[in-house]
Amino acid sequence: MLDLKTVLVVALATASLQAAAWVFVWQAWRHLYELKFIAAGFGAIAAGLLLMILRGAEPEPLAIVLHNTVIKLGLVLLAEGLARFLGQPRYTWVGVSLLVCQIAIWSAAVAIDPGDIAIRIYSSTAFTVVMMSVMCLGLVRDRTQPKLLRWITIGILVEYMAASLLQSVIEYRLPADFDGGPILADRNAWYLLQGTLFLIAFFACLLFMVSARLSADLRRKHDALLREVEERRKLESRLSASLETERALRDEQADFMRVVSHEFRTPLAIIRNAADMIGLVGETSSGANRERLAGIGEALNRLFSLIDRFMADDRENGFQPEPLQLGSLIGDVRLHFEMTERGDRLHFSLADEAVSLHADPDMLGTVLINLIDNALKYAPDDPSIRVEAWEEQGSVVICVRDRGIGIPGAEASKIGRRFFRASNAKASAGTGLGLYAARKFLAYHGGRLQLVSNGGDGTTAIVRVPSSSGARPADLREEMTA
Repeated sequence: MLDLKTVLVVALATASLQAAAWVFVWQAWRHLYELKFIAAGFGAIAAGLLLMILRGAEPEPLAIVLHNTVIKLGLVLLAEGLARFLGQPRYTWVGVSLLVCQIAIWSAAVAIDPGDIAIRIYSSTAFTVVMMSVMCLGLVRDRTQPKLLRWITIGILVEYMAASLLQSVIEYRLPADFDGGPILADRNAWYLLQGTLFLIAFFACLLFMVSARLSADLRRKHDALLREVEERRKLESRLSASLETERALRDEQADFMRVVSHEFRTPLAIIRNAADMIGLVGETSSGANRERLAGIGEALNRLFSLIDRFMADDRENGFQPEPLQLGSLIGDVRLHFEMTERGDRLHFSLADEAVSLHADPDMLGTVLINLIDNALKYAPDDPSIRVEAWEEQGSVVICVRDRGIGIPGAEASKIGRRFFRASNAKASAGTGLGLYAARKFLAYHGGRLQLVSNGGDGTTAIVRVPSSSGARPADLREEMTA
């Protein structure tokens, strides 16, 4: 025959093991923080059952109220944990209100007539029905769990509510002197036994819910991983296509450079041959004509050198620095403009002609020629283009100042981009490559170009290149690539 204490021990063991199991589950999946409330709920039920087992045959009224309130607190925590786990609205205020009513009703009942348990049973039944109805409402609203599992859990809750109502009816209908039946020695033992069975069934349903949640999370992560892999494949395909396009463009560019190189050489060679023939048959020409022929020859030599070095396939031979004096560099630039009969507007000023550089004379000469060409072109009314050069803190500084149309302030950051021309320069012919090439050539030397507005009255182009006393261009390039 099963007595009340035996049933209480079975229920205690069941609730304790379930609380420990939920603690371990929560430790394994910390992101399911809602499991803390479920573990606490089973723990509170186990604690209440333990207190009931340990109390004496005639417990104090306060102990009766406390022990049963702890068990009811466990039910409130289970409802809170289930609502959080399902992502449903939490009716915490309902549980707290019921606990307060439970304490008040049970305190009054044990104070008035400790031997009459009917009022306490009716109060517990109402508490159980309300809290489990809240849990059923959350399960009905939920769409995250399998439908069959939700309805099985609802059925288990409804069964326990029905058992609680049945106990209240039995308590109301049984005679006052009834103690027990042939199997259960106490009239409350059967209710506690089926409560234990309810805990086991509810525990199993919760485990299946957690398993379904973890499976759904795993599927979502798997789907997200598949989407990411597919996106990476698309990006890889786009990258491969971009690389192929870049290779094709590079090959096309190389072919274009070879064609341009070939087509430039043919007319330049004809011009050179014509100039040589004029020189041979024109021994009696004036000194001015011979000087012009020499200028043509020098210009042709410079063009052939540029073609050989910057349009050839071997780009490693493009940059050829050598020891160079500032006076020699400026002298070559001055000679170029004198031969083209544009030197009368240029005024050169050198602080020290003996300042030495380690630079490519053709590259640096092309930079200065481009800058002076721009000054002459965009300052047609300026009779004096000033070219100044000096050494400053390990660098050679060369300035080209004009009082021309200047650079619009809104476009200053775009000047020097490939093919870009300022809005006020469209009236003059140009390609937008002069300043771009100047910046590229200066980069070989570790130098830089700065364009400064003269306050609405022209522009100053400032070139800075390391002198021989400063860092060498090769060292600077190594630092840039390090």
